[in-house]
Amino acid sequence: MTEHSRDAKLYRMVMKDHICPFGLKSLDLLKREGYEVDDHWLTTRDETESFKATHEVETTPQTFIGGEHIGGYDELRRYLGKSVKDPDEVTYQPVIAVFAVAFLMALGVSWASLGTLFSIRALEWFVAISMCILAILKLRDLESFSNMFLGYDLLAQRWVRYAYLYPFGEALAGILMIAGALLWLAIPVALVIGSVGAVSVFKAVYVDKRELKCACVGGDSNVPLGFISLTENLMMVGMAIWMLVSSLG
Repeated sequence: MTEHSRDAKLYRMVMKDHICPFGLKSLDLLKREGYEVDDHWLTTRDETESFKATHEVETTPQTFIGGEHIGGYDELRRYLGKSVKDPDEVTYQPVIAVFAVAFLMALGVSWASLGTLFSIRALEWFVAISMCILAILKLRDLESFSNMFLGYDLLAQRWVRYAYLYPFGEALAGILMIAGALLWLAIPVALVIGSVGAVSVFKAVYVDKRELKCACVGGDSNVPLGFISLTENLMMVGMAIWMLVSSLG
């Protein structure tokens, strides 16, 4: 990044009913980068529209550094040598977040109930809690989930209502496995949805070679369908088999 003025002017919306989040982010970024910021508030819709017309821009905030028009938040990040996220870029971040938090929750529950962090029960709770969190993400927007899920799940393509029932089954199995109750119901539910899911993902990705997004963390995700999706389903199958063997033993 080339040497430039350390004085910046920022124009952002600050109204009673709306404070622009990107304006706050721009202000924070400029200050963290050591700029002296002349922070101009656009306090009415008319003032905002007049500013946009005068400077021939479509959005706010807008930043000026040393008299040079930089642009909005993304343009400011680029100017300062920061990365800008592509909204269509595939990412595993949602899945990593789910499994990381579920693992820590399982350790916490194990410590609280058993007095130890690492135990067989903690591993069981990890899988069950993961199932519950993933179910919540799907249930946030059931329609979007079902639309994406129908693109590759073999059972849902034959019986559309299964796409709507799947998250409820996943949540039910997870909750019962956390409690260690009604395993006669939890085990077959997890075994069926996990097995069908694993076969569906394997066929779509490794047999048909299709490039799809995974509905595992909801219908608005950019998580690619593949190994992670297959792992989620195999975890359910493995958990069901493990609890079946444990209950019989």
